Amino acid sequence: MNIFKTIFNPTSRGKLWRSFILIIILCLFGTTVDIPNYYNKYIDIISDKINIDLPNIPETKYKLGLDLQGGTHLVYKADVSELAEDEKSEAVIGVRDVIERRVNVFGVSEPNVQMNQNSEGEYQVIAELAGVHDVNEAIKMIGETPLLEFKELKEEKRELTDQEKKILEDNKQQVNTKLENIKKDLEEEVDFNVLIQKYSDKSTEGTSSDAQWISKKDYPELAPRIVNLELGVVSEPILTQAGYEIVKLEDKRVKKDPFNDKVEKEVQAAHLLICYKHEGEKMCDNGMSEEEAEEANKDLEDSEKIICTRHNQSCESGYNKEEALARIQELKSEANLENFSELVKANSTEPGASERGGELGWFSRGMMVSNFEEAVFSQEINTISDVVETEFGYHLIYKQGERDLEEYKISSIFLKTMSERDILGPEKDWRNTELTGKNLKRSAVNFNPNSGIPEVVLEFDKEGAELFEQVTERNTGKQVAIFLDSQPISAPTVNEKISGGRAVISGSFNIQEAKELARYLNAGALPVPIELISQKTVGASLGHQAIIDSFQASILGLILVAIFMILVYRLSGLLAVFSLGIYGVLVLAVFKLFGVTLTLSGLAGFILSIGMAVDANVLIFERIREELKNGKNLNMAIEDGFRRAWPSIRDGNSSTLITSLILIQFSTSIVRGFAVTLILGVTISMFSAIVITKNFLMLTSGAWLEKRLWILGYKR
Repeated sequence: MNIFKTIFNPTSRGKLWRSFILIIILCLFGTTVDIPNYYNKYIDIISDKINIDLPNIPETKYKLGLDLQGGTHLVYKADVSELAEDEKSEAVIGVRDVIERRVNVFGVSEPNVQMNQNSEGEYQVIAELAGVHDVNEAIKMIGETPLLEFKELKEEKRELTDQEKKILEDNKQQVNTKLENIKKDLEEEVDFNVLIQKYSDKSTEGTSSDAQWISKKDYPELAPRIVNLELGVVSEPILTQAGYEIVKLEDKRVKKDPFNDKVEKEVQAAHLLICYKHEGEKMCDNGMSEEEAEEANKDLEDSEKIICTRHNQSCESGYNKEEALARIQELKSEANLENFSELVKANSTEPGASERGGELGWFSRGMMVSNFEEAVFSQEINTISDVVETEFGYHLIYKQGERDLEEYKISSIFLKTMSERDILGPEKDWRNTELTGKNLKRSAVNFNPNSGIPEVVLEFDKEGAELFEQVTERNTGKQVAIFLDSQPISAPTVNEKISGGRAVISGSFNIQEAKELARYLNAGALPVPIELISQKTVGASLGHQAIIDSFQASILGLILVAIFMILVYRLSGLLAVFSLGIYGVLVLAVFKLFGVTLTLSGLAGFILSIGMAVDANVLIFERIREELKNGKNLNMAIEDGFRRAWPSIRDGNSSTLITSLILIQFSTSIVRGFAVTLILGVTISMFSAIVITKNFLMLTSGAWLEKRLWILGYKR
């Protein structure tokens, strides 16, 4: 009771205790962010005991830069010789943005793409791709001249010549001969790795490069054919789009999420859908109303404006939202495992439900919209979910099964087969139109109002709208193909002339395929040519050793600093060590919360900031000693010591912050990482010294300490 009286006392002592409690709460929060697995472990135990779901903290990892994680470093020179001086910088910014978008399409973790102008006035774009260790793969990702084109069918299609037909026939015979020879060698038990080197059309430097882990999720064409293979057994030749694969199953295991080490699952389910109409409200793809979208678009450029569509406006069920909810709840009360399929066939508004019964088959995470996915993965097997709302309407989900997603380590012999496309090229039937990617303002994913199937919406600029109208007018009833980097990505049929600068690409997309297509289209074309002038690969082993060395250095440094502070300043030094511990917890939490990419130089900045935090405490303690020598009592000496030390701490740290800001503005990524971590560390170190250390000192001061100043390393 006395403790509560002290804490809520309006005096300065009560304020100190309240501040102390806030500091402890802040420290606990930082600790759970730094090491959430311990918090989640015990919170789950508590949740089970009290039968209440308490929130967990996502177990995210620290983001590591190129020099710690390993990867590829590429430098491109932008050719701006044809541009006016005032247009060069903007064009290079455009190059940077396009390259960044293209890299993001491939899902590279934490890519760092930036522009730079060297001392010779050359404009450069630097791309750092952490986790990508194959330089050729990285170069292929970015491409030197990414080009988006719209093509129409040629009136006359070129046929293969007799010589070209002979090339195809010769290739077929060569592949068949190889298949026969491989079969004989396998019967004679020739080592499979030797056969890879002898026959495979893949470019390899050793057998280890052919061994790879694949899953049904990542390789749907190949993986299902090897599911039932025994370990060490070689498959029959598997025909794929590119050629034949002869696979040896080396190992199998459950697939784990690389970020949290949890086993990935796949589920089998069916669903019943009741869609509904929005009454006269125009909705955007992000859920905004028409008025909200107009307000948001007010200060945006045309290329950034939000695309709106009528969301489920023409739902054929005829229900409004309230009626649809009432209907799905009525069906929920009737549904059981035995009659679910019949209920779906009789009531579901999903196209094709009357034939398929709402069956979705097996699927893993990332293949369904988020609300649906969260519901089905959290429910029990052989249960029917509560009502789930998504972009398509209201669902009931019957979860039929769940299993671990497996992945398979394989070695493979690949025999490439030739087709007409290999000779004539992907553009054999197509010719260019005047419309290219430079006329595309943006693309976005929407949902068909009738079927609920995802589709991709295109929006062109003024010139592009006119060109697109002309192209669609002369190709009504024909296909118009979209090519990216000379590869076809879509070839929709034009139903009618399209005016207004907007088009829809529809097909049998799932949500992931539609999003991927939109990302490809948004990649666009480079505004100026680029030339690769430098490339290098950074090994992950060096980064791993750097992390270990940096961690050991920081621990050793902290121990030595703690010993020094305690020996010289006694109790004050001990309190400073506690303060530094809290400082370290908070800095690491900030790195994780704000997604700071840690590099080797960034770790150096963090360690340096620890030294600066100690420096602030030394200034304060020495000033307190001076105030005690002047005959002041302990409380006054602490107050005046902090107040008079503050200008020196402020000026010293301000100069560091200003220098770091200059480094961020004008340096490259290696130095920039050092500057970012140093700024964060210095900022938090000032809070640690001025607030946390002072709070600890003021709480421990009193008459007992006034009589025992030797505990602070001082005698009157």
